[in-house]
Amino acid sequence: MKKLRALRFTTLIALVTLPFALPSQRAIAQQTQLQGVIDGRSGPTMSLRLIGAPDATVLLTDSTDVGEVEGVFHGRTKQMPMTALIPGLPVQVKGALNDQNQLVADSVKFKGSDLKAAVDAQAGLQPTEQKVAANSAAIQQSQQELAAQQAALQAQQAQLTAEQQKIAANKAAIAADNKRFGELGQYNILGETTVLFGNGKTAVDPQYQAQLLQLAQQAKGITAYIIQVQGYASAVGSAALNQRLSSERASAVTAILEQQGQVPLTNMLAPGAMGTSNQVDSDKTAEGQAENRRVVVRILQNKGIAGS
Repeated sequence: MKKLRALRFTTLIALVTLPFALPSQRAIAQQTQLQGVIDGRSGPTMSLRLIGAPDATVLLTDSTDVGEVEGVFHGRTKQMPMTALIPGLPVQVKGALNDQNQLVADSVKFKGSDLKAAVDAQAGLQPTEQKVAANSAAIQQSQQELAAQQAALQAQQAQLTAEQQKIAANKAAIAADNKRFGELGQYNILGETTVLFGNGKTAVDPQYQAQLLQLAQQAKGITAYIIQVQGYASAVGSAALNQRLSSERASAVTAILEQQGQVPLTNMLAPGAMGTSNQVDSDKTAEGQAENRRVVVRILQNKGIAGS
């Protein structure tokens, strides 16, 4: 029995001292895992906001594995493009620190529900609990007041007021999103071009390809540039149709910048589907509708890099 205890004690000592004897353990110790929310992109780097700690800088490379975790226990991973890494997205990053104290990302993982929430926030489409509650209350009030004409008129007036408040809230949300994702607050706009589309069309007219390639060439001369693409639609037709059209138009322009303009995915934000928000002209005329069927492409640079 004493010999067995001695043997266990000797084995324990060996296990405790083993990490200090193996040089490879130092490489393992350098591996780092962070969880936070993306709050900015600058060229191949992105800033990660952490809870209770300073922001971390993550360096993206061509070998970085970007994936969406799937399944109840997140046991599967779906490969995703690097353009999915947009501001506001919670992510888990694994990698190793370089000499500049940047986390060189081996992998970046996120949940599909978090990506949808971040994209919805970009497009100004994410509903709030207050809006849902207001709509439910308006429906219930209308049902209760159908018994009398006077009560019905009061309900209509209440509903009109609620709609006006909703419109005001939507305008405020779109303005906030445009500030964050249009100018991005901390970014300078160093170049911009607009591509117009025919009614119901999503293909890029050949006349705009030269402009897009020229913008891509201009961007490559700017340090740590980011390309932002936002698609829009006129307010003709259903909201769902216009949302889809704005998304497909933005994707078509992004494809030209990537495939023909040779803009790396590390320097592009996910194309934004802005629907009918931020109309530039009245949809009451054909000319106004044509101006609203557009994709706006901007070259952005972090003000910290520009020094202003």
